[in-house]
Amino acid sequence: MMNNPKQFLDSVQKYDGNTIQEWILKDLEPILSMESFTYENMLKKSSAAANLAKWVINIVIYNTIYKKVKPLMESADAAEKLANEKLAELAIVMEKVRVIVEKVDGLKRQLDEAIAKKQAVEDDANGLALNLSLANRLVNGLADENIRWTNNVKTFEAEKLTMIGNALVSAAFVSYIGPFNSSFRKDLWAN
Repeated sequence: MMNNPKQFLDSVQKYDGNTIQEWILKDLEPILSMESFTYENMLKKSSAAANLAKWVINIVIYNTIYKKVKPLMESADAAEKLANEKLAELAIVMEKVRVIVEKVDGLKRQLDEAIAKKQAVEDDANGLALNLSLANRLVNGLADENIRWTNNVKTFEAEKLTMIGNALVSAAFVSYIGPFNSSFRKDLWAN
């Protein structure tokens, strides 16, 4: 087995400690339980045998630990795979949430714009209602004036016929009482 040391070393280095068959482990149990099968005891006989014994002991310990750890590693791998799947699902959900949030933000902006337009329309309506109220008050106030103006028009129509005569009488009266005083009249009648 050790005639070709390089080949033997390669086979030892390439040995898969993960997959030691159960029958090999059973056959090694009596050998490993011997008190003389330790590195220290074998070193008294041969350093090569001591190192080989140390390797066998360590590879069996490794295999025992590996068999205990392997299910944990598999469950860890499964958990990691599940976590990756859930992270992928979460990324999809987060993208959907982002799209929904964008839509909600857009709708909020539209709502704000609609509220602003509504407020502007209400402000315009209030201004127009105030103007209408003022116009109604003005029209109602002018309605009384309409009656007075209508009466004045009738009066003016009637007075239009007598206006020329009244103007002549007024002019005669003004000229009689105006610039001519009593001394001027005496002089006027004296000549």
